[in-house]
Amino acid sequence: MTSQNPLLTLNNGVQMPALGLGVYQSAPEETTDAVLAALNGGYRLIDTAAAYFNERQVGEAIARSDVDRSDIFLTTKLWISDYGYDSALRAFDVSLRKLGVEQLDLWLLHQPLPSDFEKTIAAYKAAERLLADGRVRAIGVSNQTPKELDELISRTGIVPAVNQIQVHPYYSQGEWRRANDHHGILTQSWSPLGGSYIYGDAETNPLEDPVVIALADKHAKTPAQIVLRWHLEHGFSAIPKSVKAHRIAENFNVFDFTLEPEEVEAIDALDTGVRGGPDPDSLNLDNYGFPIDE
Repeated sequence: MTSQNPLLTLNNGVQMPALGLGVYQSAPEETTDAVLAALNGGYRLIDTAAAYFNERQVGEAIARSDVDRSDIFLTTKLWISDYGYDSALRAFDVSLRKLGVEQLDLWLLHQPLPSDFEKTIAAYKAAERLLADGRVRAIGVSNQTPKELDELISRTGIVPAVNQIQVHPYYSQGEWRRANDHHGILTQSWSPLGGSYIYGDAETNPLEDPVVIALADKHAKTPAQIVLRWHLEHGFSAIPKSVKAHRIAENFNVFDFTLEPEEVEAIDALDTGVRGGPDPDSLNLDNYGFPIDE
């Protein structure tokens, strides 16, 4: 057990905090204060994306914070509208300008874009160039299936450091995680707490599951803290989102206890195999090719 946020070593030797703050669906007017609350509370990993439309506010929080930029692990993502080689390089510059930084710690391709995988490959080759030029410390992907990972790796020169995918107790993505492990890619969990979604004819939420609630009672923790600890026990990185200061602090208070192997297995057994959101392979330039403002 550690009293501090563990550092995970990526396949290129770069270290990344295991637990961070995600800002997906954080309104721009709420993002700066949320990121400041996180940094002031000990977070050192901040995850945003061009398609979240709050990179400027993340950058403002970093600039206003008393935390040195060198101590912050900053991730953003390239949206599918800017896939391709030259367009990806241009979009990278736009993100850096909005964030107000000179270097990124991690840059991800946000979606696989199987309908035009040639553009995906070209965008990743642009990421490889940026890595070689020292403008980003690590590169990776998000929502890539095992088959898409195999193709991307076979056609490019650098194995992604991270594959950021949806993982939570009700949708634990064993096949995708095994593919990541096979290639030496870190699994990073988006939507790590699950949230409410429809399973069968009912709305369901891992934080309301009797197994999770019982473990919360046993360890004198909240259900969210139990689920985040489950991610850490598996060696994942997790990026829960909140704009509420007390919730941001609560989500970070998970380093003073551990789950026993049988407790981890009990949560593993909750997997439904049902995705809580759109299939990444359903996203294409026709239905999600919205432009990113500069």
